[in-house]
Amino acid sequence: MGGEDFAGKAAAEAKGLNPGLIVLLVVGGPLLIFLIANIVLYVYAQKNLPPKKKKPVSKKKLKREKLKQGVAVPGE
Repeated sequence: MGGEDFAGKAAAEAKGLNPGLIVLLVVGGPLLIFLIANIVLYVYAQKNLPPKKKKPVSKKKLKREKLKQGVAVPGE
């Protein structure tokens, strides 16, 4: 039958490799490549992209923060 022929070919290709090892390689290989690519892209972005601009803090928020800390706000 055709099923036996396919099983024979698969066994010949594996040559005694543990099926668990094959699954690990098939799943783990792309995952490892993905993680390494992400790290490389992250390092590249840190070196080459300009830093993010911080939003300016409003005077109202500054005043509120100083009041929370107990610092007297000048002009009041």
